[in-house]
Amino acid sequence: MDLPKKSLDDYAPFVGLEEVHEIRTLASYLRGARVQHINSTAVGGGVAELLGTLVPLMRDVGLDARWDVMKGSQAFFEVTKAIHNSLHGAREVLTPEGLKLFWDTTQENLGVLERDADFECIHDPQPLGLVKERGEKARWLWRCHIDLSDADPGTWSFLRQIVERYDGAAFHLPEYAKELSIPQYVAPPAIDPLNEKNTELTQSEITSVLERYQLDPRLPIVMQVSRYDRLKDPVGVIRSYQRAARSHPCQLVLVGGAANDDPEGAQVLAEVQEAAQGDPNIHVLVMAPGTGRDVNALQRAATIVVQKSVREGFGLVVTEAMWKGKPVIGGAVGGIRSQILQGTTGFLVHSVEGTAYRIRQLLGNPDLARQLGANARRYVIENFLPTTYLKRWLLMLLSLRHRPARAVVALGTP
Repeated sequence: MDLPKKSLDDYAPFVGLEEVHEIRTLASYLRGARVQHINSTAVGGGVAELLGTLVPLMRDVGLDARWDVMKGSQAFFEVTKAIHNSLHGAREVLTPEGLKLFWDTTQENLGVLERDADFECIHDPQPLGLVKERGEKARWLWRCHIDLSDADPGTWSFLRQIVERYDGAAFHLPEYAKELSIPQYVAPPAIDPLNEKNTELTQSEITSVLERYQLDPRLPIVMQVSRYDRLKDPVGVIRSYQRAARSHPCQLVLVGGAANDDPEGAQVLAEVQEAAQGDPNIHVLVMAPGTGRDVNALQRAATIVVQKSVREGFGLVVTEAMWKGKPVIGGAVGGIRSQILQGTTGFLVHSVEGTAYRIRQLLGNPDLARQLGANARRYVIENFLPTTYLKRWLLMLLSLRHRPARAVVALGTP
């Protein structure tokens, strides 16, 4: 896949030259290593965004890194979506027909494997089965971006047999790790402050984007950015906004897009549009790939950012909002709990009523909103930038190269 060049040195203004030098020294022990990342979509969702920064930075520090995407039919992605939902706690049954399609599609994608790779890094369940073709040379790492703490036992039993053929597994948080016979690593993800979704913008550009999407710059904006997925609870966000707006006039902006490996997106979008019908202050936006700069501007214009997920692997959209100095109200699930420090960088909530209460509180107390936002930005700088993420990856690869004993290894978890 063609990717833009990135330099680790460009992040020195955020983390300092000493940190950049330390990472380059660490990377020197892996210089020339062939690293292949494989996932199921080139656009949409946090995994694609992570790889779009990680792979170029690996190249910059001397690794021979590449990123490839597996192919699958609509029916295949319906099966893997069911797997995804069941790993988040839904009770889905894997049928014999679904399992056959999973393995048939895996077989059809074996050609994507780089036969001379030193490291095969497989992301999430869709390409998991590629390990069936592993040889003796490469070390294999399964990078799981999903909260497995309440995984369906039947689905996890099926996947576990495959995962244990890997040399290691990596998770966002310690509580996602499972009882496995292979080493496990804990490495939270990161956002890129230099990409279009996070770079600094002028006020005139922000104003222009508001005008383009017909938003009122005088009315406070409550916003959620996420693909249209029931696990993100966009309908619950609408209900929370409606309660808050009774006493605090504001507008709600839902920003989402489609991911190629999520066949439920269109149905959820229709549900959201129906729930928003009749309220001119609810704006349901469907963003195409390549509109990251518009998303950036909309987040920077927001007064409050909400991420009312009912399940969440990590929630990089929370990180992005915190980077922009926004107070975030997030569902008390998954990785959101590692980012939002209650009352310090934002608020954690459990219900529509709780979300509405926090919206009203922040709209009525601008000083509190500003303080939470300032704290949030500092927390991102300390924990969730690409420099830290790259360092964690280098440590994982070095550990795999030397075949560690069975363990759970936390690589700088906050």
